[in-house]
Amino acid sequence: MATQTSDRYTSFAEFYPYYLQEHSNPICRRLHYAGSLLVLGILAYALGTQQWLWLLTIPLAGYGFAWVGHFVFEKNRPATFQYPLYSFMGDWVMLKDAFTGRIKF
Repeated sequence: MATQTSDRYTSFAEFYPYYLQEHSNPICRRLHYAGSLLVLGILAYALGTQQWLWLLTIPLAGYGFAWVGHFVFEKNRPATFQYPLYSFMGDWVMLKDAFTGRIKF
C-alpha cells in the first residue's frame, strides 16, 4: 500500500481504502453522491432529448459538488489531482457501496 505522497498505487483495490479514508466526512460523501446522481440525470436528459450541449455541464456537476465537499467539509485535496482514473472509479464504487449498504450513505 502506498504510504507517502510520492508512492503510487498500482491497483484500484489498493487505492480504494485510501479513497474511502479521504471521504470520511459524511457531508463530503453525500456531495459526491449528489454530483454523481446529477451527472447520471444530465446524461439521461441529453440522450433522451438529443440536446448534446448539456453534456458540457457534466464535469461541472460531478467535480463541482465533489470539490466543495473536499475543500469545505473534508479539508483535503481531492484525490483526482494525483489519481484521476482511480478517483473517477472510486466515485462510482463508493456510490454503489452506499446504495448496497456497504458504507454509510
